[in-house]
Amino acid sequence: MREYKVVVLGSGGVGKSALTVQFVTGTFIEKYDPTIEDFYRKEIEVDSSPSVLEILDTAGTEQFASMRDLYIKNGQGFILVYSLVNQQSFQDIKPMRDQIIRVKRYEKVPVILVGNKVDLESEREVSSSEGQALAEEWGCPFMETSAKSKTMVDELFAEIVRQMDYAAHPGWSEYASTCSYCL
Repeated sequence: MREYKVVVLGSGGVGKSALTVQFVTGTFIEKYDPTIEDFYRKEIEVDSSPSVLEILDTAGTEQFASMRDLYIKNGQGFILVYSLVNQQSFQDIKPMRDQIIRVKRYEKVPVILVGNKVDLESEREVSSSEGQALAEEWGCPFMETSAKSKTMVDELFAEIVRQMDYAAHPGWSEYASTCSYCL
């Protein structure tokens, strides 16, 4: 059984913990409680292949940003989350991706860009096309999710496993544009 180290990054309050807990336990956390660092393990089957995900849910607050280099160094795949009801969180995600590239020292790293809180459509500040354009610029998949309604949550974690699988093969970056779930 293959093991994968996934790091979930994003600003505070975007729903990193809610997405992770929804995936791991099937429950939604209603109350926002800032995370310092939480670690989860879950067995998952992707494309008939059993795997174990080790998911690191990171702090979104700036006071813990210095720990990010270590998370990135040890991670194999990255889920970059912003809240689609918060334009600033979308801006904040860009330097995080730059940091991944800097720490990993190469451009093509398994990353998925995620706009969370799609259940709050009426409060949307970041359009799908903005998220899609940034993902195209980065050459990575883009998804919109809702931890609350469990929209695309399982698909998100299955897709990061596929991205990490394909990263082990030459020409894997071509795969990013073929994600069947992605926008």
